[in-house]
Amino acid sequence: MQLGINLGYWGAGMDADNLAVAQEADRLGYAVCWAAEAYGSDAATVLTWVAAQTERIDVGSAIFQIPARQPAMTAMTAATLDSLSGGRFRLGLGVSGPQVSEGWYGVKFDKPLSRTREYVEIVRKAMTRERLSYEGEHWTLPLPGGPGKPIKLTVHPEREHIPLYIAAIGPKNLEQTGEIADGALLIFPSADHLEDTAIKYLRAGREKAGKTLDGFDVCPTLPLAVGDDKDVEKLADTFRPYTALYVGGMGSRKQNFYNQLAQRMGYEQAAAEVQDKYLSGDKQGAAAAVPHDLIDGTTLLGSVERIADRMKAYAAAGVTTLTLAPAGFTLDERLASLRAGTEALELAGLA
Repeated sequence: MQLGINLGYWGAGMDADNLAVAQEADRLGYAVCWAAEAYGSDAATVLTWVAAQTERIDVGSAIFQIPARQPAMTAMTAATLDSLSGGRFRLGLGVSGPQVSEGWYGVKFDKPLSRTREYVEIVRKAMTRERLSYEGEHWTLPLPGGPGKPIKLTVHPEREHIPLYIAAIGPKNLEQTGEIADGALLIFPSADHLEDTAIKYLRAGREKAGKTLDGFDVCPTLPLAVGDDKDVEKLADTFRPYTALYVGGMGSRKQNFYNQLAQRMGYEQAAAEVQDKYLSGDKQGAAAAVPHDLIDGTTLLGSVERIADRMKAYAAAGVTTLTLAPAGFTLDERLASLRAGTEALELAGLA
């Protein structure tokens, strides 16, 4: 199992620290550095900045939002980043959510599965440098009856096949991801529930494509906080606002994929309570309502030895790249967490 690092969103006042974290991860031999985007910093610019100042670590979009870019533009960006980085780019895609898609980008959030499938097909076709033509439900290239003609990508990517990941949570999206992608970006993964909440759907999708999970990258992101095992509850409390935001406030009451995931892990009542409190404006109450076991089960907390045991559980559950989001109020604390991640992986015998 490999390790990755997730820098999250740029522009939150820790930009210099984030670059130092990426450089330390590069030095330690982490496999990939991911950057996110929502409605602030864009991932492409961040990844270019990081790639220019690192040597070996891959850089990946977690995610490029599908409603933000036409698929041909994403192919151009992927080809450019792969070329500039010397073949170190990983393309992560996702549909975002209805609030961002419709409120920020003005793109209707409908038929996300078919939209994702068509998007991936167009990106991959463009990357082959064939003349681009496509007829689908969501895109038709060139537009009929106009001056457009099939054209092809003019630049040569460093690699013929850039690894493509999809951020997936729901069963149908996970199955399609297994069918059409090279990897899955997961969030709030519990090793104890991973088979039932993700792996079995990914496996079904791979089987539909006539493939197995061999070579498919199962890549969850887990917050990491290192400390004494007797302080695990205190460490977990640092992630209460984060968990409450996703389970309670990310999306609408009817369309909150993270809330639905918490329910599938057996936290139906707690998920409803967290959402009720969060949407009513009681964010502190929502954070307090998050069960400790939900936080502990979807993060890496405690001593290096405890984290190593958890890493073994994730590897046994099918994780191939474990992406860490190291907690810390200072740069030194975040760098120490990175080193602890490497130490735990070696202690677990997974390096």
